Amino acid sequence: MDHASPQLLQRAKRLEYFTVGYNSLEALVALVSGFLAGSIALVGFGLDSLIEVTSGGALLWRLYRDERAERTALRVVGGCFVSLAAYVVWESVGTLLTRQAPGRSVAGILLAIVSLVVMPLLARAKRRVGTAMGSLAMNADARQTEFCVYLSAILLGGLVLNALFGWWWADPVAGLVMTPIILREGLEAFRGRLCCSGPDTIR
Repeated sequence: MDHASPQLLQRAKRLEYFTVGYNSLEALVALVSGFLAGSIALVGFGLDSLIEVTSGGALLWRLYRDERAERTALRVVGGCFVSLAAYVVWESVGTLLTRQAPGRSVAGILLAIVSLVVMPLLARAKRRVGTAMGSLAMNADARQTEFCVYLSAILLGGLVLNALFGWWWADPVAGLVMTPIILREGLEAFRGRLCCSGPDTIR
């Protein structure tokens, strides 16, 4: 990464700035909609978006500085992911036991649909830049963005099932389905790596 051309570095920075900006907006919409609807999956998705903002900021820090900055930030992000997984499990199990039905969230459904369109395009752009730069860190960040696509699909499924059929349990179940993915991401990041990458991801 340190020997990449100035043009590639600028493109990488623009992609990460977009990641931070989009995920900040995504977090705001998801959290407000989730709290209003009482949706655990939607709130969890919003919190994940905040973690993505932190992760994008970590890579930006790396692009401007050196690998030690990213390693430290990734460990912080990893701790956030583990905490998020614990929150989702606690709230999901509690909802299933008390049978608390979340309200319908049109905003949440629209957000999930938009993310299903935006995130794959962003991940592909990051992957191309990462390959051109020879940067394992950028490629791993692209895979982390792909991870958001899976969460968006799970979220959309739970919200739609609740909205169309009144399946109140779909929301907490969707939250539980997210949990192992979130936890794996957290453990990988805490060890100084990003999801689905090898031991030399951070360069």
